[in-house]
Amino acid sequence: MFVVCLLMLTLGYPVAFTFAGVSVFFGLYAEGLDLFMLIAYRLYAIMTNITLMAVPLFIFMGLVLERSGIAERMLESMGLLFGHIRGGLAVSTVVVGMLLAASTGVVGASVVTMGLIALPVMLKYNYNQQLACGVICASGTLGQIIPPSIVLIILADVLHQPVGDFYRAALLPGLLLVLLYIIYCLAAAYFKRDTAPAIPRASRISSKQFWQALLAITPALTLVMVVLGTVITGIATPTESAAMGTVGAIILAVLGGNLRVSMLHQVAMETTKISAMVFTILAGATFFSMVFTYTGGDDAVERIMEYLPGGQWGFVVLMMIVIFLLGFFIDFVEIAYIFVPMIAPVLLKLDIDPLWFGILVALNLQASFLTPPFGFSLFYLRGVAPVSLGTLHIYRGVIPFIILQLIGLVIVMMFPDIVRVFL
Repeated sequence: MFVVCLLMLTLGYPVAFTFAGVSVFFGLYAEGLDLFMLIAYRLYAIMTNITLMAVPLFIFMGLVLERSGIAERMLESMGLLFGHIRGGLAVSTVVVGMLLAASTGVVGASVVTMGLIALPVMLKYNYNQQLACGVICASGTLGQIIPPSIVLIILADVLHQPVGDFYRAALLPGLLLVLLYIIYCLAAAYFKRDTAPAIPRASRISSKQFWQALLAITPALTLVMVVLGTVITGIATPTESAAMGTVGAIILAVLGGNLRVSMLHQVAMETTKISAMVFTILAGATFFSMVFTYTGGDDAVERIMEYLPGGQWGFVVLMMIVIFLLGFFIDFVEIAYIFVPMIAPVLLKLDIDPLWFGILVALNLQASFLTPPFGFSLFYLRGVAPVSLGTLHIYRGVIPFIILQLIGLVIVMMFPDIVRVFL
């Protein structure tokens, strides 16, 4: 079933309908019509899942922050604060990527926003084209590991863990990635001066501009701290904090004078489209996992995994390799909803901490946004980058950041206590 699905995807068929269609064929062949009496119950369980209600709310919150210009002001302000040092614009892009990840969680919005604002500035000050492209794509994907991440919500649901625990566990690994990115940008600027030059003295920041920059960052940062703080401390559920964040984003747009009925309409339509895509894939994935389970697929996978050499570590290393390779061809939603449930029963058999494993999967899935040929961040940046910037520059630019993501993955794998620091 899995191989046929991959084949259909490479031929260009839509993801959700591919998994659902293949499931119908194999389900009819293996079990007949009786199996499909259960699909209505599965779909109803998705529709009534309160945790998953946080997904469209966080998408809406992120799009409001992006369309109201708050994200743009954050990026410009961070550029003013860090631009006077070599590699400073790249560092500011990473920091803003982290803030956008914590305030929006929408990779497409982050990459497009930074591509429109930060890329022209870095090219203007003679930044290396590959470094500029790589840092924008990589920083935009931080929304996959830094809460409130949609991936973490999905993985928490699939692995039957509290979303709040996943958020707390992901904080330090997310900050670790940010630190690795910053170290790389500063090192690249230090060892090769013309890679990331400093902004000329005439363009540097005054004390008045410094305080204005801090003032521009404060509202969104406050919203992020309130939204994440309520989840992490257990004051509110992820769905409640998402609803609060949505209201907070609208209030910030009102205070900034950027709230328009037309803007709200665009945000609502875009949220509907993204949410429909996610939940349609979820419906197809649920159908797939049901047929896979009832035809004995989970037992077969479990038996195979039990005979892997190396026990726990053999299983974890192999799964990380498989997920990384799958990321070249299919999206994080399909991997999280289809592949992870296939191997989840083995976690209990091998006594592997599902929280730690879920964070490893989330770190691994970040690379799926950067790996060609189907890395979505590459497409997002290509869509807004100037024509003079070649596609090969984007592909080459992300390679060091893919390596950094794998280094972060290995560090968390070797030191599992990292995910338990804030628990």
